[in-house]
Amino acid sequence: MSSQDKAYWETRAEQLTINGKAWINGEYTDAASGETFDCISPLDGRTLGKIASCSQEDADRAVACAREVFDSGEWSRAAPADRKAVLFKLSDLILEHVEELALLETLDMGKAIRFSLNDDIPGSAKSLRWCAEAIDKIYGEIAPVDPSRLAMITREPVGVVAVIVPWNFPLSMASLKLGPALATGNSVILKPSEKSSLTAIRLAQLAEEAGLPKGVLQVLPGYGHTVGKALALHNDVDCLAFTGSTRTARQLMVYAGESNMKRIWLEAGGKSPHIVFADCQDLEAAAKGAAMGIGYNQGEVCVAGSRLLVDQAIYDEFIPLLQKHMQAWKPGHPLDPESRAGAIVDEVQVRTILDYIASGQEEGARLSSGGQRILEDTGGFYIEPTLFEGVDNSMKIAQEEIFGPVVSVIQFSSEDEAVKIANDTHYGLAAGLWTDNLSRAHRVAGKIRAGTVYVNGYLGGDITVPFGGFKQSGNGRDKSLHAFDKFIEIKSTVMYL
Repeated sequence: MSSQDKAYWETRAEQLTINGKAWINGEYTDAASGETFDCISPLDGRTLGKIASCSQEDADRAVACAREVFDSGEWSRAAPADRKAVLFKLSDLILEHVEELALLETLDMGKAIRFSLNDDIPGSAKSLRWCAEAIDKIYGEIAPVDPSRLAMITREPVGVVAVIVPWNFPLSMASLKLGPALATGNSVILKPSEKSSLTAIRLAQLAEEAGLPKGVLQVLPGYGHTVGKALALHNDVDCLAFTGSTRTARQLMVYAGESNMKRIWLEAGGKSPHIVFADCQDLEAAAKGAAMGIGYNQGEVCVAGSRLLVDQAIYDEFIPLLQKHMQAWKPGHPLDPESRAGAIVDEVQVRTILDYIASGQEEGARLSSGGQRILEDTGGFYIEPTLFEGVDNSMKIAQEEIFGPVVSVIQFSSEDEAVKIANDTHYGLAAGLWTDNLSRAHRVAGKIRAGTVYVNGYLGGDITVPFGGFKQSGNGRDKSLHAFDKFIEIKSTVMYL
């Protein structure tokens, strides 16, 4: 963690230049309409600057530029080693500007500076570098056909890719898609969330400095119902990669069908079960993991362990441990390096979380701790970690994604019941389980319908491990070599000899 203190980060924040322009065809520009919206910092409610509000005209221009450079072959047909060198340089530049980018991320969406600085921004650089390193290791194939023929299987970039990312991990989520999309030779139009556009806007200039040709990466800030919709419906966008809510993911699928049947890859919501079995010997570690699973990033995490399933045999022992460790995730000032949790992204999300908390009480769940908005005198948006007991899995707080620091505790009495409750959801993004029984760990992990199952730990992960969901948590995978499949076309060329 950085040795710098809160005063250092506050001073840097005062000196920071905020750029809210779109990046189209290699230059910063206003939206064609001239419209903007305020960038409000969740730390204290102050306006950081104005962000360009792009719409259809901007999307049309960006797509045309992206198509032109793609067809030229300057990037799409460049040698893999050449593309790798540019992305290596971009990764290096991200690390050179790590403090600036971390500060932009924290001011923009509220996360603690310790995590922006030590996790999010370095992780983004690592994602790009790993994908760049992999690109000249992916070979074509020769099919085992009759010797009178030669059947070659090659991989080509899909074309113009639109990338729409959420506000909770702005640069991280963008990098997970930009890495494989750019490495494979595509032209990419990035639409960041209107709630957290700053690092995407800054990244565009760094990409040009790294040597990315004009039009290969463009950034269109704005709203989902305007520029996001325009990209999703555009007939010259070949592929759309999205991370965000399941509701929006469903709508994007409709837009893809209404337009050119563009391929669409969706990493959507989650309501992840976090299961603690009675044979777990280290309940302290399990409680610490469960607290982190709902407290990290203020609970604004798609894989947050928001449904905590606890064996009734250890329930009375476990809950006090959980309550103790949840206090470590009580929000503090995001620019204080000692803070683990920061601010909720905006006032709208605060109201959403508080509405869910009220709903839980109305349905009969017991508010055991937390549940309050705090630090209101700062002008910012903060909610303390919240624990509900006596939750039935049919309750709204157990079925819908809250995207805040709210955990619902559900008791179970058998392994089969735990699995049944875990799978009783529309989502299937992640799950966690704590057990000292190796056979149970394998058995339960195999039965849970989720893209990732953590055993005796929670969160974390690695760029080498695929990430994505089952059911209404989406399709496709980020991370690992599997992520490249989303952004390539497989071509078969058959020669008669």
